[in-house]
Amino acid sequence: MSGLSLYLNDPLGRELLFQALAISALIAAAAGALSCFLVLKGWALMGDAISHAILPGVVLAYLIGAPLVVGAFCAGMVCAVSTGYLSANSRVKQDTVMGVVFSGMFGLGIVLYTKIETEVHLDHILFGDMLGVSWDDVIQTGLIAIAALAVITAKRRDLLVFTFDPQHGRAVGLRIDWLHYGLLTILSLVIVSALQAVGLILSIALVIAPGAIAHLITDQFDRMLIVSVAVGVVSSVIGVLLAFHINAAPAPTIVVVMMAFFIAAFLFAPKHGILRARARQTKSLTRNSVR
Repeated sequence: MSGLSLYLNDPLGRELLFQALAISALIAAAAGALSCFLVLKGWALMGDAISHAILPGVVLAYLIGAPLVVGAFCAGMVCAVSTGYLSANSRVKQDTVMGVVFSGMFGLGIVLYTKIETEVHLDHILFGDMLGVSWDDVIQTGLIAIAALAVITAKRRDLLVFTFDPQHGRAVGLRIDWLHYGLLTILSLVIVSALQAVGLILSIALVIAPGAIAHLITDQFDRMLIVSVAVGVVSSVIGVLLAFHINAAPAPTIVVVMMAFFIAAFLFAPKHGILRARARQTKSLTRNSVR
């Protein structure tokens, strides 16, 4: 009997499965929408930086008895704001600043973690514990995901202008600084919402891969947004079910499924797929030679 069948036949296992499906789909929906802007803006490394940098915030929140989500969010915002400030006030490029800041904060988090005694295993922080979530975690994640989706949907046009041409946005009266830090705030919130389920390391895949896949499939932004959210949710559902079936960890299985979708899009996307492009080129050469 497969692992999935065992879970479905056991009431407790069935509840764990439904919780894992719910929280992964909620995270994927918010991350998928955000992913489009990160991919188009070239902020993939920013997502990576914030996902690593929230570790000291998690540890400090545990030490003072505060909610881990609050500590993680504060640390993510410190990383985002400090990166922006250092990039604007030094000759060092932004990607270099991000590398220094997130590696420094991640190292600080590891040092702090080794100095405390806790029942929380480091693996659960780094890679998540999807089978350990409760319905309260699902509700909390759902509230964050709905809030992020609402802001992204309401401000998608302004965010799109900021992504492609911030100078034009400033000229037409948009508050570019607000959009900049607003997008960073949403990024921090989404990564924090993914902390419990997929951890610090794997959350970066959820906020990058869906947008990259959608970007290969379509050139129209609204369609890209829909495709990205759909890819994220479908990958999460398939990944969780596959993980239960083969008795594997759900979070990395979701990432593997997303990678498979990315490879398929890279090869077979209607307009930008490598194999489709070569087929069109071959067809064009054949038509020209016949003429």
